[in-house]
Amino acid sequence: MLPAGTHNYTYAKDMAVLRTKTHWALFLLLLALGGTLPLYCSGTWLAVVNLIGITIVAAVGLNILTGYCGQLSIGHAGFIAVGAYTSAILTATYHFPFLAGLICAGLMAGFIGFIFGFPSLKVKGFYLAIATIAAQFIILWVINHWDSMTNGTMGLTVPFASLAGFNFKDDFTMYYLIMFVAGISVFFSMNLARTRVGRAFVAIRDNDLAAEVMGVNLWTYKLLAFFIGCFWAGIAGSLFAHWAGSITPEGFSFMDSILYVGLIIIGGLGTTVGPIFGAVFIRLLAQLTGIYLSPALTSAFPTLPSGFTTGIGPMLFGIIIVLFLVLEPRGLAHRWTLFKFSYRLWPFPY
Repeated sequence: MLPAGTHNYTYAKDMAVLRTKTHWALFLLLLALGGTLPLYCSGTWLAVVNLIGITIVAAVGLNILTGYCGQLSIGHAGFIAVGAYTSAILTATYHFPFLAGLICAGLMAGFIGFIFGFPSLKVKGFYLAIATIAAQFIILWVINHWDSMTNGTMGLTVPFASLAGFNFKDDFTMYYLIMFVAGISVFFSMNLARTRVGRAFVAIRDNDLAAEVMGVNLWTYKLLAFFIGCFWAGIAGSLFAHWAGSITPEGFSFMDSILYVGLIIIGGLGTTVGPIFGAVFIRLLAQLTGIYLSPALTSAFPTLPSGFTTGIGPMLFGIIIVLFLVLEPRGLAHRWTLFKFSYRLWPFPY
């Protein structure tokens, strides 16, 4: 979307992400705000921002798999767990460098996703969703029962992330690492959509039979989508493990997998900004309901049943998903597109 009066005269400029002076100014402003955010953000909210960044990385992977390629996965938290435990075991037990653990976490999660992606060659839709649910429970069962490697239900203590001798030992330092990886994941997703692979994913999502007739190899591209999507889930799991400092199987529940599906629906399936909007919206909603709404309800209605207020967050989450499916099925990204369209009509390009 460009302002009126602005034109692209070369293909390279047409494909550029930042095309005008306004784009560059906004981008530099965003970098400035992002780079200085930890300086004026409290510890609690900085932790929330870090969690949002990790969620964006994981959501980018699921968006590639489900939003771009149309392969419904409801076991994403299981693949995040694979990445978290791979990185934790390699760095804590075998003393691998953090960067090696991070990459291996992505590769291992991608490999496990590749294996569980084989059902997508024969089934799709809700049948594929059931297969990915099975992956979630199989992965957690292995983690819970492989005591010698994962320490079972007791979990693992994870060392600080470290690069070139510098330790990312608190929320302040981890913020920059997390946001750097999140930026790479979003940039990768944005450019993937423009490649032959991205176009093949979209063709499979829209009509896999027609895509196959046109020469798209369904076996290759479906399994590739599972590998890429789960690779980013593994990267997110590694970041989460080193940010949290310890991990247990309970941190990767089936409800988290449901949350990720709802997150990309709310953000906007198959869009670059969808995972960002969805992650920000859902994590802030959870934080605000936990800090303000639940205590307020407890104070106002002391006779409410025990545990009722803790269920407010999941209840609101479910209601919001239903509302988005009915009122705005294309998610927050569609609203952003409308906003950009109105900007495009602005008569002064700079």
